Amino acid sequence: MIPRLVVAAPTSGSGKTTVATGLIAALAAQGLDVSPHKVGPDYIDPGYHALAAGRPGRNLDPWLTAEDLVEPLFLHGARDADIAVVEGVMGLYDGAAGAGEFASTAHVAKLLGAPVVLVVDAASAGRSVAALVHGFVTYDPGVRIGGVILNRVGSDRHEEICRAAVEETGLPVLGVLRRRDDAATPSRHLGLIPAAERRPEALATVERLGALVAEGCDLRALVALANTAGPSAAEPWNPAVAAPAGRARIAVAGGPAFTFGYAENEELLAAAGAEVVRFDPLRDTALPPETGGVVIGGGFPETYAAELSANEPLRRAVAAFRGPIYAECAGLLYLARRLDDLPMCGVLDAEARMTGRLTLGYREAVAVRDSPVARAGERVRGHEFHRTVCSRGPDTSPAWQWSAEGPDGFTSANCLASYLHLHWAGMPQMAMRFVGAAA
Repeated sequence: MIPRLVVAAPTSGSGKTTVATGLIAALAAQGLDVSPHKVGPDYIDPGYHALAAGRPGRNLDPWLTAEDLVEPLFLHGARDADIAVVEGVMGLYDGAAGAGEFASTAHVAKLLGAPVVLVVDAASAGRSVAALVHGFVTYDPGVRIGGVILNRVGSDRHEEICRAAVEETGLPVLGVLRRRDDAATPSRHLGLIPAAERRPEALATVERLGALVAEGCDLRALVALANTAGPSAAEPWNPAVAAPAGRARIAVAGGPAFTFGYAENEELLAAAGAEVVRFDPLRDTALPPETGGVVIGGGFPETYAAELSANEPLRRAVAAFRGPIYAECAGLLYLARRLDDLPMCGVLDAEARMTGRLTLGYREAVAVRDSPVARAGERVRGHEFHRTVCSRGPDTSPAWQWSAEGPDGFTSANCLASYLHLHWAGMPQMAMRFVGAAA
């Protein structure tokens, strides 16, 4: 049994990431091997978790993978760890739109048999925090809330009032964090700035959060709560579900402009026979030698458009590449002819630009035609998260079709590029197909 607990909150913006990242850092500073996890499709928070823990931050999402894969994926990620910290998504009971609790933090906590710590923003409340806590505790008896952490408390007197009120509900207060501006992480149009883009500053932020949680929270009580998690009946997920499909070198885009990706996707590529290597489109002037396939995931190419455009040798190399290419969101923009009027690779007959409108949500999609990863008619579940639009040329073929939104993406014999983010743990055949095509 791996001790585990879930850090949740009534709403977004309550301080889940502050507490989860700080708790991971504080426990790691005590010599524990901490396994970090994030509910939902978020890529940015796991980057900070990874800095705090010294091991990959991993996502747990029953929508993107499958309900029966959540615990196996958790056990795979937490192998050999002393304790696991799972950060929730949105409010505790917020799940996929129109699907009840499905894919919510509460849903994942129940699948893991894990106790929940509720982070409550007390900045504008006093005794009323107790009514909020009582409602969350009684709303679903299947969710076991084991304690409360009060965040953004203003004074000793404020703490005294809130603590006494919460304890009247029968729940312990496991921590109190004061208002601190120096622990904030900078944000921009899609949320926090990824840790990979500001590594020295991010390391300092993580260290401050660790000290903040160590000072304000009862770490011993939190570890004791984690030890009350139920035993695991599942076996750890094994990336060897992807059978060997050949030998090939797969180049995966990285660096500050391309920071979004699931660790399991690369593990599946390796299990299918790939040698996974990294390249940075901001700095490298050529693809790695003997590249057989290229994967370009999500990130912020719009922030680095000028630098990406200025690296003309690599843009030419990508345009001339004839092996299979798989691209998601940021990768789609990089493969377009232009992004905000700056030249990109020109692999796709598309023009991309930034907008003020956020497109966000889970998607169920059907493959329109065969590609290096999908077969025509195949159904997938993914996630969309961007503030850009892409216009297509007259002779392009879409990759996916979903509901009233119409077709999305671009596909050809050797390329699939779209806004859809996919977690291949629920679709290991995609890794096998891609490696086979590269081989």
